[in-house]
Order: sequence, then structure tokens, then C-alpha cells
Amino acid sequence: MTPSELNASPLTYRLKLGLVLNGIIILAEFIGGYAINSLGLMSDAGHNLIDQGSLLLALYAHILATQPATEHRTFGYHRAGTIAAFLNSLLLIFTGGIIGVFALNRMFSPVDVPGFWVMVIAGISLIANLAVALLLRRGAEDDLNIRGAFLHMVMDAWMSLGVIIAGLGIAMTGFTILDPLISLLIVIIIIKGSWPLFRESLDILLESTPPHLKTSDIVATIENVPGVRKVHDLHIWSVEPRIVMLTCHVLVDIEAVPDKDQLLQPIQSTLSSQFGIHHLTIQLETECQEQEDLHCNLSYLTGSTGAEPIPPHLHHH
Repeated sequence: MTPSELNASPLTYRLKLGLVLNGIIILAEFIGGYAINSLGLMSDAGHNLIDQGSLLLALYAHILATQPATEHRTFGYHRAGTIAAFLNSLLLIFTGGIIGVFALNRMFSPVDVPGFWVMVIAGISLIANLAVALLLRRGAEDDLNIRGAFLHMVMDAWMSLGVIIAGLGIAMTGFTILDPLISLLIVIIIIKGSWPLFRESLDILLESTPPHLKTSDIVATIENVPGVRKVHDLHIWSVEPRIVMLTCHVLVDIEAVPDKDQLLQPIQSTLSSQFGIHHLTIQLETECQEQEDLHCNLSYLTGSTGAEPIPPHLHHH
């Protein structure tokens, strides 16, 4: 995709439009919250300011991920989106903690807040947040990076709704403590909603096995291919949620399959059709001293076990 094609793509356009709408929200909420002394509105404005950064990060990562692989970065920039999602989720959790501290402080030092104007400004913010969330919803279905930005806007919509409820309660009862109480409730929603994104993006960065795949099922499937004796040195990870990688060594029964290379195509097609893994590196062997080690322990390469480094694996092909 050329730069001009990328700039004209629907998702890029929606991200840019989201930045404009979110910028309007920030100005309206901060100025309005400062003018009427509403912690709820100013907290929401601060959260939206972080969202502005998250949207910029999502846009940058989206553009970067389309760049081709290079000699220096052989996987390209696909993981840029995962890094953006991780940072976005971390920011959401951190923001929730900061808002919680301010809300607790406000509970012990309440101030007068005009409920009507709180509802008006928060209502405008709610509409704008929902509009941006709808712009990003389709892209969030299979893109972790866009999902992070989408989650930010959904959380903002919840915050705006909470502020409206607080404003209504204050207008009807005069209980200004509702403002920080609603803020604390919103903090719980933010952290609960952000945690799955944080965990998923961290798992990808740690090169964990994707949650929808079970290693034992994959091993059993490979070993059920006629002629396969054993699978070992197995690694399954994802560059980003849509790109799953697999490498393994397969010990072949040379008596059943004299030409071991014949097994490569059936193993690849089976893993592709049953598990959706299309990028595989499979090493076929006739002998191996480490055939019982399903997962290779790489600690010896760094000497972290305290033992003397041992030579690399020796295989017979």
C-alpha cells in the first residue's frame, strides 16, 4: 500500500476524524469543568487528553504496520500495533488510578457543583465519544491496535454517562459527593475493561502461545500424521493476533517413510486447515538426542542456569 493509498483508506480517515472529534471534547470538558468546578468533567477531559495520544499512537502504528520487512527488521513493523495496544491499556489503568486518588480526595473535601451544566457538557461528550467509538468499531474486530483506541473511546463514553448520572443526582438532591462517587465507579469500569487488552498485548510481546491454540492439540495432530514418531522443540507465538508462527522439529519413522520430505506438505496443510497457522518452519529429522524435550530450554545459551554452555542441538537429517 502506497502512502497516498494508506492516507485515503477508510480506517485512516476514521482515525483522523476521531482525533478531531476528541480534540473538541477535550476543550469543551476542560473549559466547562474548570468554569463550574466539576471534578467529573475535568477528570473526563484529562482522560480524553490521554485518549488523544492513544489515537495518535494508533494512527502511527497503523501506518507503520504497513511498511515492508527490511534487512534490519525481518518481521516488518507488524508488532508496532501490539506495542501501541500495550501502551494504551497501560495508560488506561494508570489514568484510572490517578482519577481514583483525586476522587477519594474530593470525597473528604466536597465542593459545590452545578448539576445541570455538568449534564449538558457531559451529554455533548457522550455523543462525541460514541461517534468516535462507532468509527473505530469495525477495525477493532481483528486489530489489537485499533481495539486499544476503540476501548479508550468506549471507556470515555462510560465516563461521560457516569458524569451525566452524577449531574442529574446533584441537580435533584444537592448531594455533591455524587460527583467523586461516580468517578470511583468509573475507575473500576476503566480498569476492568482495560485489563484483558493489557494481558493479551503483554502475552504477544512475551511471545506466549496464542490463547485460542492449545499446544497439546497441535502436537497430537502432528503426531497423528502417518510416519511421524515425535514432535519436539516446539515454539508457537504471534507477531500480532492475525499472524501466528510455528516452528518445530519432527522425528520421522524412516522405515515407514523412506523419503522424509514427503511429510512436509501433509503436516503443513493439516496445521493450516485445522488451526489457521500458515507460517510454519518444520525441520524433519531421522535421529535426535533431545526428542523427549517438547519445549526447548534456551537458558543454556545465556548461561543463566549456572551450568557451562553446551553445544547447539545436534540433529541428523
